[in-house]
Parts: sequence; C-alpha cells; structure tokens
Amino acid sequence: MTQRAVGPSGDEPNRSSVPSGTDRPVMIDAGSELDPVHPVGLPAPGGGRGLTAAEVAERIARGEVNDVPVRSSRSVREIVRANVFTRFNLIIGVLWVIMLFVAPIQDSLFGFVIIANTGIGIVQEWRAKKTLDSLAVIGEAKPTVRRDGVAAEISTSEIVLGDLVELGPGDKVVVDGTVAEADSLEIDESLLTGEADPVLKRAGDPVMSGSFVVAGGGAFAATKVGREAYAAQLAEEASRFTLVQSELRSGISTILKYVTWMMIPTAIGLILSQLVVKDHNFKDSVARTVGGIVPMIPEGLVLLTSVAFAIGVVRLGRKQCLVQELPAIEGLARVDVVCLDKTGTLTEGGMDVTEVRALNGTDEPYLRRVLAAFGASDPRPNASLQAIIDAYPVPDGEGWRVTQALPFSSARKYSGAAFEEAQGQPSGWLLGAPDVLLPEDDPALTEIEQLNQQGLRVLLLAWVDGPLDDPATATGADPSALIVLEQRLRPDAGETLAYFADQRVATKVISGDNAVSVGAVAAKLGLPGAEHTMDARKLPTDPDAMATAMEENTVFGRVTPQQKREMVAALQSRGHTVAMTGDGVNDVLALKDADIGVSMGSGSEATRAVAQIVLLNNSFATLPSVVAEGRRVIGNITRVATLFLTKTVYSVLLAVLVVCFQVEYPFLPRHLTLLSTLTIGIPAFFLALAPNKERAHPHFVRRVMRYAVPSGTIAAVATFATYLIARHVYTGPGSLDAETSAATLTLFLVSMWVLAIIARPYTWWRICLVAAMGVAFLIVLVVPWLQNFFALKLVGAQMPWTAVGIAVIASAALEYAWRLVSRHFPV
Repeated sequence: MTQRAVGPSGDEPNRSSVPSGTDRPVMIDAGSELDPVHPVGLPAPGGGRGLTAAEVAERIARGEVNDVPVRSSRSVREIVRANVFTRFNLIIGVLWVIMLFVAPIQDSLFGFVIIANTGIGIVQEWRAKKTLDSLAVIGEAKPTVRRDGVAAEISTSEIVLGDLVELGPGDKVVVDGTVAEADSLEIDESLLTGEADPVLKRAGDPVMSGSFVVAGGGAFAATKVGREAYAAQLAEEASRFTLVQSELRSGISTILKYVTWMMIPTAIGLILSQLVVKDHNFKDSVARTVGGIVPMIPEGLVLLTSVAFAIGVVRLGRKQCLVQELPAIEGLARVDVVCLDKTGTLTEGGMDVTEVRALNGTDEPYLRRVLAAFGASDPRPNASLQAIIDAYPVPDGEGWRVTQALPFSSARKYSGAAFEEAQGQPSGWLLGAPDVLLPEDDPALTEIEQLNQQGLRVLLLAWVDGPLDDPATATGADPSALIVLEQRLRPDAGETLAYFADQRVATKVISGDNAVSVGAVAAKLGLPGAEHTMDARKLPTDPDAMATAMEENTVFGRVTPQQKREMVAALQSRGHTVAMTGDGVNDVLALKDADIGVSMGSGSEATRAVAQIVLLNNSFATLPSVVAEGRRVIGNITRVATLFLTKTVYSVLLAVLVVCFQVEYPFLPRHLTLLSTLTIGIPAFFLALAPNKERAHPHFVRRVMRYAVPSGTIAAVATFATYLIARHVYTGPGSLDAETSAATLTLFLVSMWVLAIIARPYTWWRICLVAAMGVAFLIVLVVPWLQNFFALKLVGAQMPWTAVGIAVIASAALEYAWRLVSRHFPV
C-alpha cells in the first residue's frame, strides 16, 4: 500500500495509531468545482453562472421558450366521437330509428341501451382524462436551472434556449442540450436508443431529452426547446390516455363483427318471408323483422363491460390507484408472476445504522469522522448513505475538503469520495457492496454472510489509493469497516405477499442487494420459497437456462438494470404473464418490457412515464386490489357473456327456422326485451359485480362460445317446437298472440335454466336473484295491464303445460350438454 490516511503527527501510516480523542476537522467545500449539483436557492459555483435575467427576458421575447402544451389525454370532442361512432351504436341505432316509426314505444326499449352505453363510456374516459391531466401537472418534472449564479426549480415550460440545467441521479433530461459540467455523469438513453448500458457523459457531449440520469451529476446548456426538443413528443406519448388492445375488448369486437355478417342474410330472409311470402301488414312485418334481428346483437354485453370497467376504475381510484391504461386492470388479472423490487416495495425507504464494525484495527473515532465526511460529500444521498448521515452528522465548524467524488451507481454497486484531511494529508474511500469490493476468499465475507442471513444490510468502507473511477482501484481496496444497516419493513408487505400466494401468483423478489440479505427480509415477511436465493451474477446468459433459474428460485440479488429486463423476457418466453413493480430509474427498462408495469407515485418521472398503473399512495398493498378488481371484471364478464351469446345463437337460429318453414316470426321486440331483462340484463349486472377470485384465462371467445352454441341451439329448437305445436292448437283471430305467449314461456324457462347454471356455485343471494326473476315473469303473466303492455297472455291449459314440458326436456338436455362440453372441450 503506497499511502495511508495518517493522524495529526503525520508519521504513522496505520489508522489504528490515530488517538481516539484526536479531532479531525470535517469541512465540505460547497464551492468546490467537483460539486456541480448544487443545493437549490444557494449561489452556484463560479464559472457556470447560467443566463442573466436580461438574457432570459430576451429569449422569451423571441419565443425561444420550452412552452409546449402537453396533451395527457384525448380532447373532450375526441372522447365523444370515439364513444358515439361505434359499430354497435350504428347497428342498434338504425334499428331503433326504424322501430320508433313503425311500432309502439314498448318495442323500442332496446334502443335506450345506446344512450346508457355511450354515456358510461364518455363519463368513464372523461374522468380518466381529468385524473391524468391533473397528474401531468402534479407529477411534472421540475428541473433545477441556474440563472444569475443561483439554482432554482422552475417549470419545464419556463426553460429558455441556453439555460443551464442541473442534473442529479433520477433526474429526467427535459430538453436537448450539451453537457457543460460533469461529475461521473451517467445517462440512460434506453428510451431513445434501446441501448441498456448507461452512457458516461463528459463536457461537450450532447444529451437528449427523454433520457435520465442513473449516476453522478452535472449540468447542461439547453440547445433545443419547444417543439424542436424531443421531450414534448415523448411526454405526450408517455402520458396519453390509450385504449390498448385487450382480449376482452377484442373478443367482444370479434363477436360483433361476426354477428354483423350473420345479420345481413338473416335480415334479408326475414324481410322476404314476412313481407312477400306472408303478405302481412307492412308495419307489423317490419316490427317482427326487427324483433328477429335485435336479439342477435349482444348489446347488454357491451354495456355491462363498460359498467364493469367504470366501476373498477372508480373503486381503484378511491384506493389511490391510477390506471393509466384501462385494459391494465384486465392485464393484471391475467398475471401469474409478480416481480418486486425489495427497496420501496417490501421495505420502506429509510434505514438505520445498527452497528459499525472496525476491520484491520482501524480506529473507531477516526471511522466516525470518515463516515461523517463521506455522508456530507454527496448532495443527493441514497437511502443507505442517508442512514449514515443521520447516524454520523458533520461536527459544527469542522470539515475535510472533498477532492474527488464518485456517486453511487447500481452497475458498480459502490460510491466513493476522496478528501484532503485536516492536516492536509489525502485519503480516498469507497463505500459499497462487500462482495463486490472484497475478493471471494476474504474471511470477512463469512461474517458478512451471517449478518445477511439475519436480514441485515452490510456495506463495506474501504481505503483506496488511486482514481476512484478506475476499476483497478476498487480491486486493491483495503477493508476498514463494516456498516450494518437495518431496513424498515413495510407493515402491510406480509399480507400482500400472502395474498399473492393464496391467488397462486408466483412472487419473485429482484434486488440489487445481497441475495441472502434480501432472502432474509423476504422470509421475515413470510414469502413462500424465500430460502431459494440466487446471486444474479451467477445467472446463465442463455435465455432458456435463465428462465429455468427464474422458475426454480424466488429471491435474486445483485441484479443489474439490464438483468431485470432479461429476467422479465425469460419469464415471458415460458408463457408467463409478468407484472413488474418499481420506483427507481433502474427499474424503467423492466417496467417497460413487462406485461404490466406498476410504478410508485413517488417514483422517478421516468418510471411513472412507462408504467400502466401508478400507486399514488406509494403502497404496495394496493396491488392486490388491482388484481382482485381485474379478476372480478374478467371472470364475471366471461361468465355472463355466455348468457348474452346464448341469446345471440338462439335468435339467429330462430330467424333461420322461420325463413325455412315460411311462418310468421313469433316475437315482437318487446317480448325479447322482457326476456333479456329478466334472464340476462338484471341478473348479469349483479353477477358481473360479484366477488370473483378466479384467475383470468385466455381465449375469451372460445371459452364463451363452447357453452353458448349448444345452449342457444337447445333453446331455439325447444322454442320453435313449442311455436309449431301452438300453431296447430290455436286458430282464429288472436291465435298469433297465443302462439307467441306459449313460445315465450318455453324460451323464458329454458333461458332461466341457463341462468341457473351460470349462477353456480349457489349462495343465498344468487338463489334469491334467480327466484326474483321467475317471480317477476309470473307477475307479468297475471297482471292485466302488464299483459297488455307486453302482449303476453296464456290461453287455455293444454298449450302452457306443453310449453313447460318441452322446457323441462330442454333443461335436461342443457345439463347434459354442459357436462359434455366441460369434459371433451376444455380450453
């Protein structure tokens, strides 16, 4: 070792010789040229004083200002247009207008679904727009700009051309510029170039808006502002309200598309059979034709999906959870792996120093002064260094001068500082991960391993001789002390982990800290499999081998930002749907690539920009609410969609049978509106809002149609059989109304049995719901004015009981068909 820190006498190179009572003044020179990131409101160091007030005014007058309005969402006009002009509204709207002219109002009730569905969609998106617009203002980056030698935070829109903008870890580069000052400044440009490795920036190097600082500090001069800067485009794209693709929405859209194509030949056939063949009254023929077409459209399914999503967003909003993209609710419901960062997720941001263990005979009072000086050397300390600052404040009026500083980097796993001590002698220090700074055979690692197994975090303070940013310097570090830190566990983290375990969602803890230490923290919180830890430096680079390691282990330590991204990709390659949580800039790449990115509200600007879900209250405990809400929506919509599509199938088949047999269409729109309301609409609303913890499964259309097709076929055949028998039983005036009533009774009973199957497993409220629908239909049959309103009246005893008998046979066929489908056609 060529030079060591010395005591006041300057004659002994061993720090253990420093008298315990010797004072070493600690004085951090705030004006040092190595301290470019300066506290807000204080005079900035010489040289780079920034623009003067007159120069700023001159540039504002010339319009050289970064004043670009950022649209965080669609305009109200776009929202209205997108929700009004839809395929669903077009189909139902045309039929509604026709019915308003040719039939009583009770045959036009189906049209009011348009108003409800459109209104809910507009209000839902408008609420999201208001939330996002307010978040864009609240969460707007506030860059620190140096003017007239004074550093102050200003709005991004107030930056002018030539402004000197200061940078620190986590800061986002808001406009394009050229580096003026740099102190180990590392910038991540992955959001622009796709390159994951941070770029070391020196004076004169360009910086691009949209990138962000991962280590070090500095300042840059703005060279492009306003619409010339890429920041405006990035910010708009990152925060825009988007209705991204979701299986649920695309599935319903696919169903509507096929229904539209089926309607065309069916409608033509109905019109010809009702107008030409039977030569009926025009208005009555049109009404019955529309009555055959309208039930083909699952209009209630579209409405119910909108209601379910709207209620989900409102519920999550009350829990301080902002859903930036609505289908993220659905996406998180499909997640089977959640990747968590320990810091800020399982643990709170703060730490406490519990012990300092001197190594190699280093003098403890001297260590305390080193730690005090080290803490004061970094104007933007991380949580670990802040704990040291709290435990070892700088004595008043004493100080060491900082001659070099190396900010912490998640890639390096250590930070550094060099000082000129009180007597003028130099010393250099590194503070970071022991397993990075120490050789593998160092005996201190055994002691550190024991501490890590207790869930404690350990940092190594090492004396070095040489440039701090030279990797060779770290290789020759001389261990001086172990700093033992205790992390503060989040009180709700244990319950959250237990929830995911109960829901069969695998939890992977991915951290930059020591794997054993992280595993101990996870074990304290009761995470299943916490004992399966792995050092990420030993992870295989082959994607398939990495995926195997990810599936076999639960806790990963010493993970680099690029590895987080590779881990997500490895899990996705095995068919897993992955959610990633994070709040730091080192999480951005993984958040962006994960199926669902979840950011803390207090996280960096970059993480909030790429996440689909933002936890405004910074509580990981909110996440189960999002999962539960998504599962409730997806599981219940999948369940009740069978009701709606059963109606679509039997409506198409009834229309085809009517055309083939050349008979009058048995139903008016009011009949099917009544049936849809009692057997689908009202019960589906309650079933869709019921608790549902079942994990969402893929293949929405296939899962629904495998039950809807046999159910609809059985309902159509039974109803048409009743109708044909009734045509032979009833004759004379009013026979069509009697035939319709008998067919309606059969269709209602068969549809009720479908509802009874869907409602399983039974609870008291589900039994009451099904019973209430039956009672409601009975009331319609016995109350005279309701009979007249819906044109329903059972005549005689023979045909009604025949209709009941046919419905019983059809219900038995339904039970058999459902069991057959479940056994032979699993999804």
